[in-house]
Amino acid sequence: MIPNVCFTHIFVTHPEFVQAFRNGAVRVDFDPARSGQYLSARMLLPLFMLPVLGAGVALALLGHVWIGLAVIAFGIIAPRLIKRSAPRFLLMQVLEDEKVFNELLRTGVLRVTDNGGTPEATP
Repeated sequence: MIPNVCFTHIFVTHPEFVQAFRNGAVRVDFDPARSGQYLSARMLLPLFMLPVLGAGVALALLGHVWIGLAVIAFGIIAPRLIKRSAPRFLLMQVLEDEKVFNELLRTGVLRVTDNGGTPEATP
């Protein structure tokens, strides 16, 4: 069963939501902290960050200090930039994938309101 979202007494499926978003009838808000956590878990960013940091430390210990520090900086900064831009990534996924749409609504990462500003979409 596909969960529906209520927009002022109208139940909307994912395809109808996509159409309403593209027509400008709805507004989509993401919780920045939750969206960063969600994307970090989904992309396994900690598993990306640890080997990069390890490689940077290894390079620094082997005598390539500046290259090692640059790799360490990349390992720290890249995941933070990804988390910061998480709402844009998630918006693209929400418009394309119904499962992601339903999951983000259920977890509270995504909030859909009509253009008048009243929140109507809570699962």
